[in-house]
Amino acid sequence: MNRPIFTFSLAFILIILFSITAMKSCTRIDAGHEGILVKLYGTDKGVQDVSLVTGRVWYNPFTEEVFEFPTFVQTVDYAPFTVNAKDGSVFTVDPTISFRVLPGESPRIFSKYRKEIEQITETTLYNYTRDAFRIQFNKYSTDSIISNRQSFEDKVQHALGESLRKEGFDLEQMTSGLQYPEVIVQAVNLKNQAVQQALQVENELKVAEAQARKKIVEAEAEARANELRQRTLTPLLIQQQFIEKWDGRTPLYGNSPTFFKNVQ
Repeated sequence: MNRPIFTFSLAFILIILFSITAMKSCTRIDAGHEGILVKLYGTDKGVQDVSLVTGRVWYNPFTEEVFEFPTFVQTVDYAPFTVNAKDGSVFTVDPTISFRVLPGESPRIFSKYRKEIEQITETTLYNYTRDAFRIQFNKYSTDSIISNRQSFEDKVQHALGESLRKEGFDLEQMTSGLQYPEVIVQAVNLKNQAVQQALQVENELKVAEAQARKKIVEAEAEARANELRQRTLTPLLIQQQFIEKWDGRTPLYGNSPTFFKNVQ
């Protein structure tokens, strides 16, 4: 092989290697993400002080690596778990949380956990969520939780938000998916049923009382009418009514004809 051909071949190979290296040493940080540059060698083997902004990033693929942390709001629905209340009752929690990475906190998060956001969500954030519920449940009895559910959930969300903020996360929203013990559900159903029955009986009593009052009023009215009729039926009035209805024949009362019958 002559020298020009060898030189051309070597140059071609170097160009190919340079192109491959250049392709591997450049990446683009998508919108809604923060890029962090990790040194793979050295004493620190940590994260650079500056978070990489959105855009195209150049790095040495042999000694460095770039990770992306999403900064948009993410929602995760955890598997249900059980927690004991202060008095020992067992509640089921099926939590869903929405969170985001605080701007500029990606390097610190990665430096501490050495994991990507998906792994941190499934482990660290899940443990914080369980602990927030466990701590608050230990402060409440069953009756207190049922009577003050909104206040209870607000305290859980506040405690969880404080814990996540210390780790570089912002808790946007939390739903507990709280499920009462079966015994409590049955007791509540029986109580509601008793209340409904009591209301029904009370309504029936009101109807019966109304009907009774109606009959009393009717009876009093009838008695009053009879009393008035008795007062107005005088002997002269009866004789007048008799004359008005007389057919012209003399009526017979007793053994001899009598025109008027004594009504005294």
